[in-house]
Amino acid sequence: MESSSRNRILLVLFIGVLMGALDIAIVGPALPAIRKSFGVDDRAVAWIFTTYVLFNLISVPLMAKLSDLFGRRNIYILNVSLFALGSLIVALAPDLSVMLIGRAIQGLGAGGVFPVASAVIGDTFPPEKRGSALGLIGAVFGIAFLVGPLLAGAILFFVSWHWLFIVNLPLAAIVIAMAMRVLPSARAAQQRQFDFLGMATLAVMLAALTFGVNQLDTKNFATSIASMNVLPFLGLVVVLFPVFLAIETHAGNPVMQLKLFQSRQVIVIGLVAIGAGLGEAAIVFVPALVVAAFGVSSSTASFMLLPAVLAMAFGSPTAGRMLDRVGSRIVLLIGTAVTTAGLFVIALLGANIIFFYVSVLLAGVGLGVLLGAPLRYVMLNEAPASERASAQAALTLFTSTGQLFGGAMVGAVAASFGGGISGYTAAFLTVGIVMLAMTALTLALKNRAAELDTARQNHAAVETQRA
Repeated sequence: MESSSRNRILLVLFIGVLMGALDIAIVGPALPAIRKSFGVDDRAVAWIFTTYVLFNLISVPLMAKLSDLFGRRNIYILNVSLFALGSLIVALAPDLSVMLIGRAIQGLGAGGVFPVASAVIGDTFPPEKRGSALGLIGAVFGIAFLVGPLLAGAILFFVSWHWLFIVNLPLAAIVIAMAMRVLPSARAAQQRQFDFLGMATLAVMLAALTFGVNQLDTKNFATSIASMNVLPFLGLVVVLFPVFLAIETHAGNPVMQLKLFQSRQVIVIGLVAIGAGLGEAAIVFVPALVVAAFGVSSSTASFMLLPAVLAMAFGSPTAGRMLDRVGSRIVLLIGTAVTTAGLFVIALLGANIIFFYVSVLLAGVGLGVLLGAPLRYVMLNEAPASERASAQAALTLFTSTGQLFGGAMVGAVAASFGGGISGYTAAFLTVGIVMLAMTALTLALKNRAAELDTARQNHAAVETQRA
C-alpha cells in the first residue's frame, strides 16, 4: 500500500479515536449541569460514568471479534454509527433513564473503535512503520484530556450541556464517509460461527466485576468487600472464570483465543498492561494528595496535574517512533522504569512543590509510553492476522482490569493509613513497588531482531493469503 493511502487511513482512525476519547474528557465538567437538569443526586449521576464504562468493556471483545470475522471497515463504521446514535439519544433525553440508555449505546460503539483501529494498522502498515502509527493513535488520549475540559467549558458557557453530545454527530458523519472510501474492506475468507456462549459468559463476568468493584467503599474496605453489594458479584467472577476458560478451549471460533497465551511475550504484555492500568488509576488520586500537601482547592489541584497530561501527549508518539528503531523491550523498560521513578518521587518527596512537578512529569511520560504504542505493537506482532482485533481487545481488558482494581486499591491503602499525606504516600509507594516488578518483567521480552522476525513472518503470511 502506498504511503499516501496509509496516511488517509491513519487520519480516519485518528478522528474516530479522538471522538471517543473526547467524550470521556468532556462529560466530567457537565455533570453538575446534568444533575441540575434532571433533578437527581450524585449517586444517580455516577451511573452516567458506570453505564458507559460497563458497555464499553463488553463492547471491546465483541466488536473486535466481529471485525476479525466481518471486516474492519464494516465494524468500524458500525461502532461510529452506534456512538452517534447514543449521542443523539443522550442529547434528546427527557430524563436520566433515557440518558443512560444513550450512554449504554455510546459505550457499545466507543468500545470497539480503538482495538479495531489498532488492528487496521496491523493490516495495512509494514512492521517497521507500525510503531509510529500506533504512537500517533495513542497520543489521542493525551490530546483529548487537554482539549476536552476546555471545549466543555466553552460549550457550557455559551449553550447547554446537550451540545456536548450534539457535536459528535457531524464528526461521526465525516468519519463514516471517509471510512467508506479509504478503510480496507477485506473480511475473513472462511465465515465461522460466532462464539455466543463465550461472549455471553464474558459479558456477565465483566458486568459483575465492574459493579462489584464500583461498590467497594475504600474507607471501610474490609467491611465493604464482605457486603452483599460486593461479595456476590466478585464471587460470580471467580466462579465463571474457569467456566469461561472451558468454553473458549472447546469453541471452534473462540471470542478470546487462548492459544495467544502460549506466547511468553503475550503473558508479559498482559501483566504489564494490568500494571499500566494500575498506574493510570493511581494518577487520578494525585489531586487528593495535592490538596492535603499544599492546601489548595480541588480545582487548583486538578490544574496542577496538567503537566502530567502534557507529558503523556509527548510520551506516546515519542515511544512509537522509538519502537521502529530499537524495539519494544527497550521502550517498555524505559516506560515502566520512568513510571516507577515518578511514583516513588511523588510518594517520598511529593510534598515539595519542585519534586511534585518532577514526579508528575516522570509519571506522565512513563504512562504515555505504556498506554500508547508498545503494548499494542507487541500484540500485533504476536497475533495471527485473523485474530489481531481480538488480541487488541484482550489487551484493553487487561488495562481496564488494572484501572478498576487500581482505584479500589489506592483508596483502600490510603484509607488504612489514615488518609491525608501519610495515606497517599503509602498508596503511591504500593503502586510504585508493583511497577518496579513490571520493570523487571519487561526484561523477559524478545530482543529487536527476534521481534522483527516474528512480525515479518506474520506479515508475509498475510501477503500470501491476499495474493
